[in-house]
Amino acid sequence: MRNKTLRLVLGDQLNINHSWWSDDPCSFTVLMAETRSETGYVKHHIQKVTAFFLAMRKFAEALEKKDIEVIYLKLDDPRNQQSIGVNIKSLIEGGAYSKWAYQLPDEYRLDKELRDLTNALQIPCEVYDSEHFLSGRKDLAKHFEGKKTYVMESFYRMMRRKHEVLIVDSEPAGHHWNFDKENRKPIPEKMHIPPPKVFHRSVSEITDLLVRMEVETIGRIDTENFIWPVTREESLEMLDYFIENLLYTFGNYQDGMLKEHWSLYHSRISFVLNVKLIHPMEVIRKVEVAWRMSKGDVPIASAEGFIRQILGWREYMRGVYWAQMPKYATLNYFGHSRKLPSWFWTGETQMECMRSAINQSLDHSYAHHIQRLMVTGNFALMAGIDPDQIDTWYLGIYLDAIEWVEITNTRGMSQYADGGLVATKPYVSTANYIDKMSNYCQGCYYNKNLKVGEKSCPFNALYWDFYDRNKTKLEDNARIGFVYPTLNKMKKESLTAILEQAKKHLDNIENL
Repeated sequence: MRNKTLRLVLGDQLNINHSWWSDDPCSFTVLMAETRSETGYVKHHIQKVTAFFLAMRKFAEALEKKDIEVIYLKLDDPRNQQSIGVNIKSLIEGGAYSKWAYQLPDEYRLDKELRDLTNALQIPCEVYDSEHFLSGRKDLAKHFEGKKTYVMESFYRMMRRKHEVLIVDSEPAGHHWNFDKENRKPIPEKMHIPPPKVFHRSVSEITDLLVRMEVETIGRIDTENFIWPVTREESLEMLDYFIENLLYTFGNYQDGMLKEHWSLYHSRISFVLNVKLIHPMEVIRKVEVAWRMSKGDVPIASAEGFIRQILGWREYMRGVYWAQMPKYATLNYFGHSRKLPSWFWTGETQMECMRSAINQSLDHSYAHHIQRLMVTGNFALMAGIDPDQIDTWYLGIYLDAIEWVEITNTRGMSQYADGGLVATKPYVSTANYIDKMSNYCQGCYYNKNLKVGEKSCPFNALYWDFYDRNKTKLEDNARIGFVYPTLNKMKKESLTAILEQAKKHLDNIENL
């Protein structure tokens, strides 16, 4: 037994097709652990913790069916030291293993922790790739070597060529690389929206465990009706449902938002992708095949728009993360320092768009990209919220949030805290955009058409206040377009009234 290897599997490394599992199972033992160090570095949504623990337990069972020995430490296991590193050290010091091994983590903090642990232990360590991503950690930095900013489209085209995705006769399918302009349509009234694909299982064992172990969480959960996929088989079911029922419409309406429908035309596979239950290339190829076989029923704008999120944006965000960490986590281009309003944690606000998006997040641990970018993120940026607090909120509340993908989207794309490394402009808007893309403004306490006054929509005054106070930083940005010419032409008394209204909103931010 002394010649065995201890192999660590993290909660987001649930890849049953990894090359590890073809090795002789007598040669290694797997360690998996539910630890307080992972439940406590931010306050997570209860559905997020539940999904991770349940997916880990199901994966451990799948390994055991392959006759692989698994040491699985539940949160209340008396052997559990509540730290990944301490658990490994404790097992190795027991003398049963001649070496240990791990797959490269996706988070900088865990990468550093495991490297430091390797240096401290007295036995050899082997480090393996996770065999999940379609680009290496350093590929993006190499692609943009010598450039001051990154451009996702350039990276995306390189990835399309490299992996020969949506390529026809050496040219991009549909004669364009990107159909983003066709992906921005509001959802028409009376549009048919299929019901979301959900699963049904009791998770009271895990939620009772969290209460007993005093794990602090946020959000809500139906313990007898947990809806998320947590196995590879369920993940593939979710993907197939999307392709068969939602893909054909996804392209046009992926940016739309409706109060009555939380899932819309989205696949909701980001969690199972991020914990590696399914592989990005199998997702991409299934969508590509569906487009090729559909004879026009699946528009190229739908297939390309979906694939761009995975082959383009997802890989791009990971590349930015490894090119820029750990400095990236400290960036605050605008010097924002305002405290996050308490209603971000409760949804108790009179702004209907914020109330809907936040309560959906509390109910389901889910919101799609436009809700995150152009509702909650939009407000936070214009209000000058400290990006550290925004990071904490996004990282905690969403099922799919792991730092490598959360922080680059939040601090970069959403909050422009990196000064334009990721996004070419700040993504802010007045109520007009939200009203165009949703029905949130209907029945709202605030009037979407007013810039000033007690019932004026906060988004309107905050929009002009944001650009006015950041003029020196943004007025030379060509992507912003009409904003500063319009601002410069405003009558002094009109602008003064708008800025005074913005101040009232911000002074009263807890009661908006």
